[in-house]
Amino acid sequence: MPTVHRLGGLRVVIYPNDHQPAHVHVIGGGSEAIFALHCPHGPPQLRLNYGFEYRDVNRISDALAHVLPSLCAEWRNIHGSY
Repeated sequence: MPTVHRLGGLRVVIYPNDHQPAHVHVIGGGSEAIFALHCPHGPPQLRLNYGFEYRDVNRISDALAHVLPSLCAEWRNIHGSY
């Protein structure tokens, strides 16, 4: 599972055998959240949350929005389309 970005102690992961639409898994501290990227223009949107507090989800979403072009490019490199 390629880690395509890091947010502090959190890993942003795109699984090679995952499904569309383009999304990332944010993993760390015993929690995981899945964000739809809405490539190429965003904004990232929370789809599932397993353990992150609401304030953390907002912080993560904001951080993902700042690197959205590179996350969408990584998704295309791995999967070939959005």
